[in-house]
Amino acid sequence: MHKDLSRILLSEQELDETITRIAAELDRDYAGEEHRLVLVCILKGSVVFMGELMKKITIPVEIDFMRVSSYGNGTETTGHINIILDLLRKDLDKSDILIVEDIIDSGRTLAHLSQYLTLKGARSVRTCTLLDKPSRREVDFTADYVGKVIPDEFVVGYGLDYDEKYRALPYVGILKPEIYSN
Repeated sequence: MHKDLSRILLSEQELDETITRIAAELDRDYAGEEHRLVLVCILKGSVVFMGELMKKITIPVEIDFMRVSSYGNGTETTGHINIILDLLRKDLDKSDILIVEDIIDSGRTLAHLSQYLTLKGARSVRTCTLLDKPSRREVDFTADYVGKVIPDEFVVGYGLDYDEKYRALPYVGILKPEIYSN
């Protein structure tokens, strides 16, 4: 375990089992030629999760990327969503978009992106998150696919960061408060 963590919240094995379950749900729900599944990774934190998820999905799948920002000082959301890298597809009206996110806190980002991509003309828009903190929800939003519901702790690893650190940890751990409260 990394010295800056108080404990491991989700082990490599637990993450693998969770992602395998989500992939099976997606295979079931998007089976059939009428679907054109496009995984839209929200950069940067979701890239590890999406990479593992797409390897476990057995149906045809495409990928794309968006980058948004809603954080100010690194630990608190500003409440304002900035789209830094937009989804530009000519076939959006034929695409079943699955927004892939690493973690949901306030719910503002995914609620905004879901509405935004629907208004842009996507055939369908659903959401998938590896981690969910419903205790921090500020808007009425529930993801369509949820890996694990977690407590209101500051977590890092498996793509999640604090100040661009800890992303490469192969598990999800709880960061010690003294690391981010200075």
